[in-house]
Amino acid sequence: MTIGIGACGPRAGRAVFEALRAAERVGHGAIGGFVTFAVISEDGKVRTAVTQRGGTTTLFTEGETTGVEPPGAFADARFAAVISSGPDRPVPLERFIPADGGVGLVTGHRIPPSTGSDGKPMNAALLERLRAGMPAEGAVAEVMRATPEADCGLIAVTTGGEVASGNTERVKRRPDTGAASLRDPATGAAVAVLCNAIRPWPVLADLAAAVAIDVMRAGTEPAGRITLVAGTPIGMGPANAVFCDDGGRSLRVTTTDPAVGERGELGAAIYLASEVYLGDRLVGHTTFEPITTIEGGRLTLFSGKEELEMTYR
Repeated sequence: MTIGIGACGPRAGRAVFEALRAAERVGHGAIGGFVTFAVISEDGKVRTAVTQRGGTTTLFTEGETTGVEPPGAFADARFAAVISSGPDRPVPLERFIPADGGVGLVTGHRIPPSTGSDGKPMNAALLERLRAGMPAEGAVAEVMRATPEADCGLIAVTTGGEVASGNTERVKRRPDTGAASLRDPATGAAVAVLCNAIRPWPVLADLAAAVAIDVMRAGTEPAGRITLVAGTPIGMGPANAVFCDDGGRSLRVTTTDPAVGERGELGAAIYLASEVYLGDRLVGHTTFEPITTIEGGRLTLFSGKEELEMTYR
């Protein structure tokens, strides 16, 4: 088993699926074969999908159609894990991701069900520790320390929002491994990736983690919307910001960029993540940036429009 991905956050199911699909498209080696995909859906049930060959292209099908997207119960799940490698692994494939709907899921790479020093599969031993209330990071570390020469790396995802991962000392000595973890404080989303034997291994884990966190960020609803109005004055200020009335219509814009604030050049006058104020309240930050036209110190067009709705988070 050469790649494991675990995530929690908005649309974590979609996130791990997209991350694996990105790894399949970019990576070369032991990938695109078997997949075990498990989620804890919104109703608290563990749901699992498996395939022996074809990776994400055969994981979900409709009749004779392959390449089907995950159904809602999988895609919208907040807790998700996947493991994949080459084709034709020993059945049952479900054993590669033990899960408990009230606790979490365990995935990994190499041989996650390797027998540990306690005589139990290491992935199952990790889930036992999570059931007992042990923090994910400590539980992973304890399982790894207990059997350092096992061929095993594990990722824990808990329903409490923890994601932790680790490799045994044996796996750490391999020259072909990758590991990455990311967390987004704004959404609470988190992801961990462990992989091996998939080129280019120095960057593949980073790619998969970045794809997953991006999907989870995009899956969150904006905090609100404002309307940018032609004629809004723009000037220099201590921060990139949009000031609006209580109804969300723009009153003035400040920028730290002299090109737009002083010289009025064509550009991104309302920068990505600019502060958004309704009255005197800071309510969030802009989620995209229009190309703006400036005439006489006022914004006249927003990507060719005289009015433009903008979201903020």
